Amino acid sequence: MSAEVRRRSLHSEQQTSHDFLTECGKRILDAEIGVLKSVCDSLTDSFSLSVQAILACEGKVVVCGMGKAGIVGQKLAASLSSTGTPSHFLHPAEAVHGDLGLVHSRDIVLLLSYSGETEEVIRLLPALNELASGTLAITARAESTLACGVDVAILIGAHPEACPLNLAPSSSTTAMMAVGDALALVASEQRGFTREQFARFHPGGSLGRRLMNVDEIMRPLAECRIAGQNQTVREVMIHVSRPGRRTGAIMLTDQNGRLAGLFTDSDLAKLLERNGESELDQAISLVMTRDIQTIASGRLLGDAMNIMTSRKISELPVVTTDRRPLGIVDVTDVLVGINGVSSGQKEEQDVAPRILSMRPRQSS
Repeated sequence: MSAEVRRRSLHSEQQTSHDFLTECGKRILDAEIGVLKSVCDSLTDSFSLSVQAILACEGKVVVCGMGKAGIVGQKLAASLSSTGTPSHFLHPAEAVHGDLGLVHSRDIVLLLSYSGETEEVIRLLPALNELASGTLAITARAESTLACGVDVAILIGAHPEACPLNLAPSSSTTAMMAVGDALALVASEQRGFTREQFARFHPGGSLGRRLMNVDEIMRPLAECRIAGQNQTVREVMIHVSRPGRRTGAIMLTDQNGRLAGLFTDSDLAKLLERNGESELDQAISLVMTRDIQTIASGRLLGDAMNIMTSRKISELPVVTTDRRPLGIVDVTDVLVGINGVSSGQKEEQDVAPRILSMRPRQSS
């Protein structure tokens, strides 16, 4: 067999292996999707009662679970806390060694156990029912010790695990996590939890930076190029220079100080390309862009990104409710804000004033 034939044979075997493994993955996902569909279809009033209990809670939601259910519980406690419902996780093994002191009379406890018979969880029931204002559970069977021992139990039903051996928690934990997400997000929605509140709880990382206020990242007026719309192009370009790195746009205001338009470096280039030197001494309002997109003070950086992307613009003025400019968001500022990196470029000097300060040639 030649080397080329062996290579083709090996490639064919690898492709067959890839196809087989991909199909195995799809089988697992299909199994878990089927379980989620079943849980969704069988959801009852116990879900709404649990949401109401969470909304009425004057303290914290204490989430408790063991093993894989405990890992789901930690994620659920984090999701609740980040979406407006104070919460923390209680490890059942640590609870019996003093951590029950975390549970107060205004708290409710949410217990997770697929079987409903997890020993470490069950033995906490008497104490939790005494200490907390209410107890909830996510479990499989109505007749389980856990379901019978709490105020409200959300039943997810008994389902085969996606694991080929039907042993490793997979479909069961997926169902628990999905129901937990539904509890947290429905409660958040009912509270009227806002994007601004979400931003306060997520100040770090890429997500946190996207949720920054535009006022935090915009270039304030002192660092912006701004002029009156009745000045000439030449006057504007000469007198609005700023030291250091500049934006590619000049904000132009009317007699009342409201934003009337923008004049960009691209506008200047187009003017010069069409031999419009005579236009340099006419009012800039005649050549400025009037139909401009702005963003209100207080909006999120993510909103600014969406606007700049959809409109394909590089500069976005930040304005008050009566359209008075407060600053400008430049695309380079967005990159720095989102990625936390420097532009790495040497500060530019505004050379336009030096070029345009030359008076137009007198006609002979």
